[in-house]
Amino acid sequence: MAENRRGEASARHVFIIGAKCIGQYGGYETFLDKLTEVHERDTDIQYYIVTKANGNGAMDEKKLQGVEKIKKDEKGVVRTFKYHNANVAKLDVPQIGAAQAIAYDVKAFRWCFQYISDHHIPDAIIYVLACRIGPFFGGLVRRAHRLGTKVFVNPDGHEWKRAKWSGPIRKYWKSSEKLMVKHADLLVCDSVNIEEYIKTEYATYSPKTTYIAYGADVKKSELADDDPKFVDWMNEHGLKKNNYYMCCGRFVPENSFEIMIREFMKSHSSCDFVIITTKNDVLLEELENKLHWKADSRIKFVGTVYDSQLLKKIRENAYGNFHGHTVGGTNPSLLEALGSTELNLLIDVGFNREVAQDAALYWGCSDGELAKLIDKADGMSSEQRTEFGLKAKERIKNAYSWAFIGEEYKRVWTR
Repeated sequence: MAENRRGEASARHVFIIGAKCIGQYGGYETFLDKLTEVHERDTDIQYYIVTKANGNGAMDEKKLQGVEKIKKDEKGVVRTFKYHNANVAKLDVPQIGAAQAIAYDVKAFRWCFQYISDHHIPDAIIYVLACRIGPFFGGLVRRAHRLGTKVFVNPDGHEWKRAKWSGPIRKYWKSSEKLMVKHADLLVCDSVNIEEYIKTEYATYSPKTTYIAYGADVKKSELADDDPKFVDWMNEHGLKKNNYYMCCGRFVPENSFEIMIREFMKSHSSCDFVIITTKNDVLLEELENKLHWKADSRIKFVGTVYDSQLLKKIRENAYGNFHGHTVGGTNPSLLEALGSTELNLLIDVGFNREVAQDAALYWGCSDGELAKLIDKADGMSSEQRTEFGLKAKERIKNAYSWAFIGEEYKRVWTR
């Protein structure tokens, strides 16, 4: 392990950039929360996480429990704090639309360089989440190497396929991905499918890759069945235990909300459909104009649930869970559902089959397909649903526990 300038044994310093915040919706945000938690008392690793101080999805430390050593600037704005023993910085980012993500990554890189230089940190690692800054990446990597720092990249999923991007932006994403694969010291893929894609698509660069999934757990919620927090939430939304399907994820087109709502409306289910998601008024209005979902009292948009124990309790008491994510690798919300909900109905893409295998049911996008599957699920016996639940939990225990994922990352950081 590296030594600091006082000659004492030091931890491996890992700087992580690319997530807007910690612990809110989004795969990377969940990942950072759990990874720092599992390594909180590990003296071999010291994390530094660079987040956004402003704009959509900015870091809000008030939503985290256990924040320490808060430091503010002269205007009283929080700039750094400790969470799970990780040093967290918050940077102002120019609000320039989609390009602000690029500006954030580049600014975060510069912050890391300054910190590494000022503190004379040898053998550091900068871990970049997603492939947004390809045109600048080669130069940034060369600068990192001059500091004795390696740069690892998590390529995420196929960002260039996301429906929210226009044609020119998708073209940029694909080009950016190519350049980051070309210059990265190591690519950490969260899906076997993604790793194979990287190796095949960019074989000319002979990319160095490794596979480490996201994690989850199978612990029951800390909330009791009669906990007021859970009971009040259920009553507020007119829900009954074991009488609702649910889905949870960001409210974006590629998460298949249109298909799930359309098909649920076609089904004969007597259950409700609870949609836990972020705010997107434009998409909400678009779906109402297309589907007229407001006329179906079973469809219930209930906003966000950031309390992890409450969300787990909601999952445990659902009849079933829908997962419609079509872009990305191993998705945290899928892992959490497999660890908590007995019956999971997943859109049939390679990432989801890789994760759940035979512990879930699968549906395609053709008209009426999911509706028929919902009706079939409604007719399942409790024994059949329990069997799916047991298989799902075993899948999480064997391949996706956070303890296992933490050890995999430690192997990568300290080798």
